[in-house]
Amino acid sequence: MSRTIDRPALVVGLLLLAAAAIVAFDASRQTITSNYGVGPTAMPYVVCAGLVVLGLAHLVVAFKEGLPKPEPADVRALLWIGGGLVGLIACIALGGGFIIATAILFACTARGFGRDALPADIAIGFVMGSAIYLLFLKLLTLALPAGPLERLLG
Repeated sequence: MSRTIDRPALVVGLLLLAAAAIVAFDASRQTITSNYGVGPTAMPYVVCAGLVVLGLAHLVVAFKEGLPKPEPADVRALLWIGGGLVGLIACIALGGGFIIATAILFACTARGFGRDALPADIAIGFVMGSAIYLLFLKLLTLALPAGPLERLLG
């Protein structure tokens, strides 16, 4: 009985572990400190732990037999989600701000998952982006990328 290795799962597992190592290395070199409670260096370690768990799970799946073959990727959905990420990056880079960028990402991701209500999704993304922005600004006193709408709220 020969064992077959799921190569995509193996590659993804190794890439996730490599990403975890990079995040851990970068976090260990941070010099930012906090005057109270948990500092900003804690979150990269949380992300690192999550990447390690996901990487190890992929390695287990890569060597496990009897698992069903994954379905082919939905290219249209991937393009919508990828377009949303590109839109988020472009919006922030061009000064559109966090709220508009979040609305773009939310609407494109919802469309990628098959929802066909783009105006409603933009509105939902706008409300969520506004709430998140205000939470970070007022409660956590952390600045997110500001655009014209953020200047009105700030």
